[in-house]
Amino acid sequence: MPQEHYFSPSPAAPESLRSIPVRLAGRDLEVVTAPAVFSPGHLDGGTAVLLDEVPDPPATGHLLDLGCGWGAIAMSLAITAPEATVWAVDVNDRALDLVRRNADRHGLSKVNAVRPDGVPDGVEFATIWSNPPIRVGKAVLHELMLTWLPRLQRGGTAWLVVQKNLGADSLQRWLAEQFADGYEVSRAATSKGFRVLRVDRA
Repeated sequence: MPQEHYFSPSPAAPESLRSIPVRLAGRDLEVVTAPAVFSPGHLDGGTAVLLDEVPDPPATGHLLDLGCGWGAIAMSLAITAPEATVWAVDVNDRALDLVRRNADRHGLSKVNAVRPDGVPDGVEFATIWSNPPIRVGKAVLHELMLTWLPRLQRGGTAWLVVQKNLGADSLQRWLAEQFADGYEVSRAATSKGFRVLRVDRA
């Protein structure tokens, strides 16, 4: 896997846009993808597990897709909760451009595709859905969790999908230690080699 991959803010690989068919939130869609973003050729297996296992998101408020790639989770949130404001956050500018293209193509006008510093400081999230970028390493992953999970509103829930053999259980233990005060961390589901972790803010 090239180190550039989806971690690079401005990928050097040619854009080479392509359309692929996906099924999101009960709808068959064509979406645009490109090299140097996460899972450009298909809906990632972990993302598919997450979308299959989570309950419907809150109908209103601010909803976060953390590490959005080309936008599968953000689009699912926007389709299921059309009155909510969806934030699609990534460090990869190409991914953000793809999210904007895909949201516009399918009339999802309340999707905001932004870098992490593009989310206003006062915004709190009713839910966070994420297939987090495990391959960036523990230090960066932990920083992501420590930055975004405290932005859950009270009563909000985060759902994270992590491959079992890439450290899902150790991440669950770490989350339980770091967020012992005011949060509850649990395993919501196991499917196809992935764990779905649930973080509830009291």
